[in-house]
Amino acid sequence: MKNRAAALCGAAAVMAGMLTAVPADASAGPAPRTARTADAAKPAWKKCGTSKYPTLQCASLKVPLDHANPRGRLITLALTRVPHTSKKAYQGPLLVNPGGPGGSGRSLAGFVAASLPKAVASQYDVVGFDPRGVGASKPALNCRPGHFSPVRPDSVPSTPALARANLDRARAFAEACGRKHRDLLPYIDTVDAVRDMDAIRRALGARSINYFGYSYGTYLGAVYAKLYPDRVRRMALDSVVDPTGVWYEDNLAQDHAFNSRHRAFMAWVARHDRTYRLGTDPERIEAAWYAMRAALAKKPADKTVGASELEDTFMPGGYYNGYWPHLAEAFAAFVNDKDDDPLVAAYRNFAAVDASGDNGYSVYTSVQCRDADWPRDWNRWRRDNWAVHEKSPFMTWNNAWYNAPCAFWPTDTLEPVDVSNHSVPPVLLLQATDDAATPYEGAVTLHHLLAGSALVVEEGGGNHGITLSGNACLDKHLAAYLGSGKVPRGGAEADAVCGARPEPKPLSTKAPASRGATLHGLLGFRG
Repeated sequence: MKNRAAALCGAAAVMAGMLTAVPADASAGPAPRTARTADAAKPAWKKCGTSKYPTLQCASLKVPLDHANPRGRLITLALTRVPHTSKKAYQGPLLVNPGGPGGSGRSLAGFVAASLPKAVASQYDVVGFDPRGVGASKPALNCRPGHFSPVRPDSVPSTPALARANLDRARAFAEACGRKHRDLLPYIDTVDAVRDMDAIRRALGARSINYFGYSYGTYLGAVYAKLYPDRVRRMALDSVVDPTGVWYEDNLAQDHAFNSRHRAFMAWVARHDRTYRLGTDPERIEAAWYAMRAALAKKPADKTVGASELEDTFMPGGYYNGYWPHLAEAFAAFVNDKDDDPLVAAYRNFAAVDASGDNGYSVYTSVQCRDADWPRDWNRWRRDNWAVHEKSPFMTWNNAWYNAPCAFWPTDTLEPVDVSNHSVPPVLLLQATDDAATPYEGAVTLHHLLAGSALVVEEGGGNHGITLSGNACLDKHLAAYLGSGKVPRGGAEADAVCGARPEPKPLSTKAPASRGATLHGLLGFRG
């Protein structure tokens, strides 16, 4: 269980070693002249293995802060890799990204290499990286340490005082970023991160890359494919961002989807009334949850979990239903036994933000606020979010305040990238129909925009990040694609359909840690 904004801390410090060049069969043509990157020195690798990932290696790479000025200031990216082991076949580097923006990708390399079939993983150098500003990359952003320290104002601005308090927090965060990182903020965005990826490619000696991204990492991949279509060999995108809604509209769409997923959790609790004793009517259970929220708004648990912190605690259940049993136990203890200790423990496990979380949120806002225009008139935010809240109250205002610094962001904004593409090789898209963080319609949209792409759907699935987490059908399609480039070809909308994994059961002391829990610890939340 990881906190919301800290996707992961990585393995070890960055040091020195050697690198194998990519063979000709993993090559592509020249990059387009419009997408410039600076020449990059080859990274030097040193062993930094862990008990889980013993063959992991670490290195660092210098890249320009401003890729239009390659001889100017340099920054440092932190890299990891699991080297290929196959002596018969080598398919080049496979870059991986866990999303965010703001997620650290260093440990994801070890997880992906360990989770893919050995015959496939052995053919790749699986490369993870902390994007600019993130984690062990230098400089790392931290705009306003302690921004999420409890107890925050109630997220629902039901009074002028609550509206003012939340608005002041958002403005203070944006102003702190401007004061502390004004020299960096114009270069913390998706396009610059994509140019860093191409610098990594060049440093690895590869004519092209393979890429596997989750969540925001799907948008990062789509933008890379747009700027460097001839540098893409294979690309798999799991839990797909709608590229036509970045980022204001995408966040509003999330609110409806998260509300539906929260109600699915309520229905699951109802099906397990013998365990949780909260009744068999999902609507009454939902009413009990909102009554709990109202009680905590008046008297926070342990002076720590108020209404906003409660939303933070239950939001991860919208990402991964493996958290439902933990959340249901805390919910039931509060309602049935007037015991808030499990709730406080759940907050600390799922929602409390530490220094790495502060860093992740600083990069998240910096990228999203810079990538595209956001309304600068708060009246627009107020109208839109109250309208959404009326239908989907679970996290609409919590999400609004999470993104509200963008209304006051101290840099100019960029035009969103049109990722439509007829030049890239077939891209594999993987999407659950009931995903809350990246709703299903976004995957269909990207499928139409990427000519030749294939869409694999997990029918009835609601988790965010669905491959390498226990669904054999999905993993079969991913492995076939990375192994041979084969994509399924099928129906009008989806090219292949997989059934969802079974719902979780109430907690059992005998249940081992699942691969899904490991993955979702790496992906973090809000990504």
